Amino acid sequence: MGHPVIDVEYEQPTAPAAGAACSTRHAWARVPPEPSQDERAALKDRIRRLLRERDAVMVSHFYVHPDLQDLAEETGGIVSDSLEMARFGRDHAARTLVVSGVRFMGETAKILSPAKTVLMPDLDATCSLDLGCPDDAFGALCDAHPDRTVVVYANTSAAVKARADWVVTSSCALDIVRALKADGQKILWGPDRHLGRYIARETGADMLCWNGACIVHDEFKAAELEDLMRRHPAARVLVHPESPAEVVALAHAVGSTSAILQAARTMDASTFIVATDAGMLHKLRTLNPGKTFLEAPTAGNSATCKSCAFCPWMAMNGLADVARVLETGANAVEVPPALAARARAPIDRMLAFTAALKNGGLPGALVPRIGAA
Repeated sequence: MGHPVIDVEYEQPTAPAAGAACSTRHAWARVPPEPSQDERAALKDRIRRLLRERDAVMVSHFYVHPDLQDLAEETGGIVSDSLEMARFGRDHAARTLVVSGVRFMGETAKILSPAKTVLMPDLDATCSLDLGCPDDAFGALCDAHPDRTVVVYANTSAAVKARADWVVTSSCALDIVRALKADGQKILWGPDRHLGRYIARETGADMLCWNGACIVHDEFKAAELEDLMRRHPAARVLVHPESPAEVVALAHAVGSTSAILQAARTMDASTFIVATDAGMLHKLRTLNPGKTFLEAPTAGNSATCKSCAFCPWMAMNGLADVARVLETGANAVEVPPALAARARAPIDRMLAFTAALKNGGLPGALVPRIGAA
């Protein structure tokens, strides 16, 4: 079965400046300067105090700087994927959430916690998947295919989520799409083409896929990965399904960030090659101190280094900006209430599905038809 693709152009990284090591690491980002050890200690103390004073909690993604990951967990927050971050913030008693990640994560937190103040270190921290899927163009595609159930990845704007029947994460997408297929539904998927095609291969679902990509995962190269595997024959390869198909084909385990963490903990190996954002390596190494984790290579015609697997927007999150927004209330995330209500419906549908599935529900009985509330 063919899987049609809709092409969308979005801005690409500019060529690296003379002497620069990597074209994607700083392509769009205002990466904050790395503080000294004394500055780092002072900033952490300041943030700890401000979190207490402001009745606030930090939630951080696996891909942000290790300082932000460690400080979130140390002060009662969480390090996780985007939906777990938002769900934790919704259920936590704190009145203010500080979201270290990218903008769609802050929006999702606000959608699930409309009464709370949601702050971000930098509101310009975004995502190529979000940028590459403008809501007007995506809405036009939805209008052109009213017979398809619209399923969007969490890495999208609130406006795109509002056009969806379902929002999914990489950890639940397969289960939800399998259930939709079993119910006879055809899918309109957005925005990540690699993840969409992976799901289509695994489920056999009829999927019309938007042509978006994560600039980090899209850069992994199969030929370079095979070379690294030859040099480390005992290593196991862990791959996020946002990666190209030829990279996924080399994996010993494919899955979301949480699935990668589980695989590293449970697989009988001491060395792993990891094909996802290198920010993930901090948590992997912390949880598995006796194991070795290597970055999967991104080298190729578009890169000048062996591995450039760092999201430039995730790198925009820094300690100084966390302290600043806690002190001033700047960078509050706002989602218009009517839009938030429409965007929340497909998120709630996903959360209800995954909760029922976890409790032993039958997937076919959990899938409403298109347009159901």
